[in-house]
Amino acid sequence: MLMNQLEGRTGRIYGYARVSTKDQKLRAQRDALNAVNVDRIFEDKVSGAKSNRDGLDQLLAELRPNDTLVIYRLDRLGRSVQHLSDLLVHFRTHEIGLVSLSEGIDTTTSGGKLIYHVFAAFAEFQRDIIVENTTCGLDAARNAGRQLGRPRALSEQQVIEAKRMIKAERYSRTHIAKRFGVSRMTLYRSVI
Repeated sequence: MLMNQLEGRTGRIYGYARVSTKDQKLRAQRDALNAVNVDRIFEDKVSGAKSNRDGLDQLLAELRPNDTLVIYRLDRLGRSVQHLSDLLVHFRTHEIGLVSLSEGIDTTTSGGKLIYHVFAAFAEFQRDIIVENTTCGLDAARNAGRQLGRPRALSEQQVIEAKRMIKAERYSRTHIAKRFGVSRMTLYRSVI
């Protein structure tokens, strides 16, 4: 049945296979992908946790709207649930179909489109959690009296001394900035 669904596609059909170690074999995944007549298979022999996967990067550069990506299992594609969610959102945005043979998922079908929505909702949830955690962390730091952001270039004592030097009008601002090891703009912002 899946073979019939793939034959009617207008774009190209790509396969992606990955094993985690060099000792593992890609044969089972290759056989499954070849059985559904993919046009080309991209492969990686690297841990899913690695962010740099040459085969996946080449595949993503090759995919165009109306293309279909066929994988053996979902865990072969994403290095984490978040990464998988981001990829699915990317595929949906760029009108790329995804077929996972083991799970029986085809995102071009009405049931498969539900998968896009679930993963898109999950990705949004993850981003919201990250923003919420960051905000809570910043609030906690502020409440603890920590100064956030980049440290000041000049200490309070240096600012007082710089203002005194400017007021005395014996030195140019360029000279004063060099004395404190800052740019003229930093000096200007510090003494305003």
